[in-house]
Amino acid sequence: MTEASVREFKMPDVGEGLTEAEILKWYVQPGDTVTDGQVVCEVETAKAAVELPIPYDGVVRELHFPEGTTVDVGTSIIAVAVGDGAAAEPVREAEAPAAPEAEAAPEAEAAPEGRQPVLVGYGVATSSTRRRPRKGTQAPAQAAPPAAAAIQAEMNGHGPAAPVTRERPLAKPPVRKLAKDLGVDLATVTPTGPDGIITREDVHAAVTAAQAPEPSAAQAPAPAPAAPSSAPVSYDTARETRVPVKGVRKATAAAMVGSAFTAPHVTEFVTVDVTRTMKLVEELKQDKEFAGLRVNPLLLIAKALLVAIRRNPDINASWDEAAQEIVVKHYVNLGIAAATPRGLIVPNIKDAHAKTLPQLAESLGELVSTAREGKTSPAAMQGGTVTITNVGVFGVDTGTPILNPGESAILAVGAIKLQPWVHKGKVKPRQVTTLALSFDHRLVDGELGSKVLADVAAILEQPKRLLTWA
Repeated sequence: MTEASVREFKMPDVGEGLTEAEILKWYVQPGDTVTDGQVVCEVETAKAAVELPIPYDGVVRELHFPEGTTVDVGTSIIAVAVGDGAAAEPVREAEAPAAPEAEAAPEAEAAPEGRQPVLVGYGVATSSTRRRPRKGTQAPAQAAPPAAAAIQAEMNGHGPAAPVTRERPLAKPPVRKLAKDLGVDLATVTPTGPDGIITREDVHAAVTAAQAPEPSAAQAPAPAPAAPSSAPVSYDTARETRVPVKGVRKATAAAMVGSAFTAPHVTEFVTVDVTRTMKLVEELKQDKEFAGLRVNPLLLIAKALLVAIRRNPDINASWDEAAQEIVVKHYVNLGIAAATPRGLIVPNIKDAHAKTLPQLAESLGELVSTAREGKTSPAAMQGGTVTITNVGVFGVDTGTPILNPGESAILAVGAIKLQPWVHKGKVKPRQVTTLALSFDHRLVDGELGSKVLADVAAILEQPKRLLTWA
């Protein structure tokens, strides 16, 4: 019998320049057989949650850290017995992983000191391996295998999930992603496409059917309000609650402090009648070119900002402190601020300036869905040039947004409300919103910032300018 060797799998640098990651979930336990490419754990960096595949075949010997531990890049996190004799190797009984010394593995390079605050989700300060105590046992909780988790995720309250061995439904990758985003089990969808292929329309039809009220809903009592995401603090039992600052929240805090005290911010406001834009949104929803795409006011606001940048290209720039130069970008990577369970992130749409309106709608839909799932890649949050933050979804009228470091401007969009407005000499109810544009006054003066904001407002008031100004 060939003796098996033990391979140590180290925490990789899953993003550019990251120094640490937190182990969120283990998908394997000691004694489990793993194969090359199999996902063994999920980790969270300062940018996003990432699944890590093992690069070889073997049997898990030991998990070096429990879930909830923050581990330095380059530190071994799992030991795997490989070779012909791996299966015969005795495996230790699952127990709490030993707590190694706080220092990183010798071969791990020291992180550069003096890291400056950077864009939201763009790296963290140097730190060492830390083990945070978990409630209850220190042993890693037995995680459900990915296959089981996937089946569970497909359950939509319509009975038990189908067996894992079921026949794979026919659907193209974009349709599968749409179904995943909407929480639809493709096995329950009736296909209408050629050769039994499921289409986007089939997925949306399944969503509509699932949302239809039950026949007895009229007689059923009103459901109790949903429980809040976090339990309210009991003032009888606790005076304070401490929440560790880590991951996305840690990076966001560092980036916002760095931006606020580096770039001189100026914010300007304009209130605008967007009634015609809202009508155009409803018309586009019925357009076959937008079938299966998410069409909302943010789509036209994004397009309006892109047109305004084309008319005023100098605002799409960055400040190079070292070279004492203004770098004008001839492309627009449009950032969209997204609130996620892990905190605020700002992924961006690459080369948004070159996209048609349907392409922009598709990119926005994918960006938002991916962000909400916590699956935004580090690359998606790099290289942004300008950003939109939609505070209106929270019922807020406007705000004074802080720039993402390295960017020149950020547009805040307030809630769109029906308000009395003077229209054609008469006071009428109109759809009105307030826009706020913050910009870096080192490279954008008041005239340029005002022109950009005025152009965005003019387009939203008269959307036909998308044609005449484009």
